[in-house]
This record gives sequence, structure tokens and C-alpha cells, in this order.
Amino acid sequence: MTAGRQLFGARGFAATSVEDIAREARVTTGALYHHFPTKAAVFESVFEQVHSDLMAASLRAAGQATDAIGLLTAGFGAFLDAMLEPEVQRIVVTDGPAVLGLARFIELDERHAFAATVAAIEAANEGGLLRVPDPPTLARLMFGALTRGGLLIASSAEPQATRDAVAATLRSMISGFAATPE
Repeated sequence: MTAGRQLFGARGFAATSVEDIAREARVTTGALYHHFPTKAAVFESVFEQVHSDLMAASLRAAGQATDAIGLLTAGFGAFLDAMLEPEVQRIVVTDGPAVLGLARFIELDERHAFAATVAAIEAANEGGLLRVPDPPTLARLMFGALTRGGLLIASSAEPQATRDAVAATLRSMISGFAATPE
């Protein structure tokens, strides 16, 4: 896993061979194939590991929030911060959808963060901070925006400025659901 993450992150999926991974991991290709039937299976495991790390970072950041909107923006901000790392960019937003296929990418993407995101939106609704009629749909749309934001950061000549612009835009999008007194 470590060897796969390092190589996929540095070179990308297409430029990394099973032989490269085995050599870096100091195992035979036969041993690698004993645990992973294909290079894509190695990539999927690496993708899940990176996603798990992203979720942990998002939860740590969200732990500092004082309300449900802050929880959402802090969690999304941690994801965007990770997109400043070329290894994470390449694995999660550049190669992830192409290697895994869109349906599997979405399934894995939602596995790690969907329930927590929906819960945060529902808490904001219940706390009177937001009015979101369909929290699961908003969560899925926000995930799409985060993936596209990650691609913008990855292709930017000024990644930090782009990250900040994406974060500000996401905050504005969330604020668009702010509950207003009647």
C-alpha cells in the first residue's frame, strides 16, 4: 500500500507498473498478485486509504467548529487543503474517476463522508441555521463541487489562491441556504 501510494502519487496510475510497485515494496510480483488481482485493485485500495486520511483530517478540522455551518466549511476546507498536495490531487481527483470509473468513484467517495455530511446539514437545519429541503442531494452536489474544486487547484498556476477562491465560493454556496427570519 505504501509503495502504491508513493508511486501512484508521484507518477500517476498510467506511468506506474505492477513491477514498479513490487520493486518499491520489495516483494515479488507474484506476492503482489496474491493480495491484489490487478494494478487497478492496488489503486482502489490506495484511493480508499487516501480517502480515509482525508476524512480523518476533515473530522479533526470540524472538531474546532462552533456550529453546524462551521463544521461543514471546516471539513470541506480540510479537503481543499489536502488538494494542495500533488500526491493527493493525483490519486483522488485526477486518476480516481478515470481508473475506478465514475460509478465506483462516487460509491467510494460517498462511503467515507456522505453520512457525516448529511448529518451536519441536518444538524444545521435542526439548529435553525440552514433550510435545506433535501440534505442528501445537497451533500452529493457539494461532493461534486469539491471534486471539481480539487481539479481547479490541481491545474492552477497559483494553487493556494485557487484553493482560497474555491473555499470562499463553497462558503457562499452553503450560505445561500441560510435560514432567514420570517
